[in-house]
Amino acid sequence: MTAIGVCFKKVDLTLGDLLTYIDIGDVGLPDIQRPFVWSNAKIRDLFDSMYRGFPVGYLLLWRNATAPGARQIGLGAKEHRVPSLLIVDGQQRLTSLYAVFRGRRVLDEDYRERQIEIAFRPRDGRFEVTDAAIRKNPEFIPNISELWASGKASYTLTKAFLKALRERTPLTDEDEEAIAHNLDRLFDLQKYPFTALEIAETVAEEQVADIFVRINSEGKKLNQADFLLTLQSVFWEEGRVALEEFSRRSRIPPAPGTGPSPFNHFIQPDPDQLLRAGVALAFNRGRLKAVYQVLRGKDLETDSYDPAKREVQFDRLKAAQAEVLDLTHWHQFLHALVGAGFRSGDMISSELALIYAYSFYLIGRTRHHVPDVALQKLIGRWFFMIALTSRYSSGSPETNMDSDLNKLAAATDAASFCALLDTLVAESLPPDFWRVTLPAELDTSSPTSPLHHAYYAALNKLGAPVLFSDKKVSELLDPALKLKKKALEKHHLFPKAWLLANGVTDYKRINQVANFALLEWPDNVEISDDPPSVYVPMMRARFDDEEWELLHTLHALPPSWESMPYDTFLVERRRLIADVIRRGFETLT
Repeated sequence: MTAIGVCFKKVDLTLGDLLTYIDIGDVGLPDIQRPFVWSNAKIRDLFDSMYRGFPVGYLLLWRNATAPGARQIGLGAKEHRVPSLLIVDGQQRLTSLYAVFRGRRVLDEDYRERQIEIAFRPRDGRFEVTDAAIRKNPEFIPNISELWASGKASYTLTKAFLKALRERTPLTDEDEEAIAHNLDRLFDLQKYPFTALEIAETVAEEQVADIFVRINSEGKKLNQADFLLTLQSVFWEEGRVALEEFSRRSRIPPAPGTGPSPFNHFIQPDPDQLLRAGVALAFNRGRLKAVYQVLRGKDLETDSYDPAKREVQFDRLKAAQAEVLDLTHWHQFLHALVGAGFRSGDMISSELALIYAYSFYLIGRTRHHVPDVALQKLIGRWFFMIALTSRYSSGSPETNMDSDLNKLAAATDAASFCALLDTLVAESLPPDFWRVTLPAELDTSSPTSPLHHAYYAALNKLGAPVLFSDKKVSELLDPALKLKKKALEKHHLFPKAWLLANGVTDYKRINQVANFALLEWPDNVEISDDPPSVYVPMMRARFDDEEWELLHTLHALPPSWESMPYDTFLVERRRLIADVIRRGFETLT
């Protein structure tokens, strides 16, 4: 019988060994600089399980194959400039333990620092998440990090705790013995045994990534971005920190007088999203796996390991990332979206599509030097098309992106770049798309349909007033408006209650995109559940014939729609909505 080939070996380590290896840089742990997702309650449970001697899962490590003498960029003063082991699975557990044992602060999902504080009651070996009541309770050590951070011997700390507790409450000899025993057990957690599975250094990046994304860690499916950012932390920490800082600042409205900021109303990008844009700009690749090769020093064309070329590849990635994080580029690109009728993140169905569009903006601006006025209009058309067709939000977005980048590789200057991109737009939106495909695809009840968002963008571009109002849609969709109640509401033209009362009980029919219009909220309240045959004549009295006809045209309302059978109305309005979207798009050309 042939033995099963395995690509890993079992390694036994104590927690103390792991912490030391992290300290000296032999094991790469990037998560202290990353948003940390575990709650303090989960960390408390981890310590409780270890204290009781329960197993807490294995670790998965990958032996680093970097050539001897390879230079790691920016890891500071650690003894080992390049870690020999990368943590593939178990990062959250090790981050929790390292942060507590070393007293290190972590970042939350909004990139704000927080201290992990776990309390311990030596009398009965109980762990708790620290709160105000526990801090006042002499029975508890409110933050166990202080035990190890103090540098004092366990005997000294135990004696001091018992002395302080005696001053507050009487203790028997049995109490003191139990407390001392439980504190010794807590100190001995450094001897807790971990089993690690070490993947061999000969295993290719793609195989390790496949292993990585198959692992289900505590119910959270790990993904390629987690793996990729781990590699970036190891080989180019400054680059990773720059991505994290940009992401953090994009979430915080800047205070007056603080200068430029990546904050905006469209997207709060994560580091992996920004890295995607850098990879597309540097290497014409849409797939994340291309970065595995870059960060490990492989030639993208020959797939062979080439330490000499590694520096060249990193220089390209560094230069591209600098362009990605350039605030002028960032905001000029976002202005292109506004110019295309999209006003905020509420109108963006796919953040990946936005990031890929930013990649094309950067290629046009930095590689082909397209004048910014022309580039913004071009990217506006491009984004409108990819949003409308779900080019990067359904099917195989990375494959589509790779295909588009390959086609654009033929561009040699500004004119050819613009021509190629416009050709792709025209091929994606042929005449039959507007007449046949789009009306059919508008047969949807999805509240986040990109077609719905494209319709609102078209209303913005056409300067449409809100239905039954003289205010502009674009004005009331302005994300800078901070109102107690949203200025616009989605209104069922045929109200839900009326449809239900008249036998239409399928909510997919009731909530059709074609049954919605944007109204100011007072009008929505006034109409309530009245059918259009009742409320339309009341609204008609507000407008002259020309104004009324314009409202009908821009809001895709067929003549005498208020008297139509509901299903007939839906068919007619889908056709008219498609025409309004087409007209809005044509303003961009």
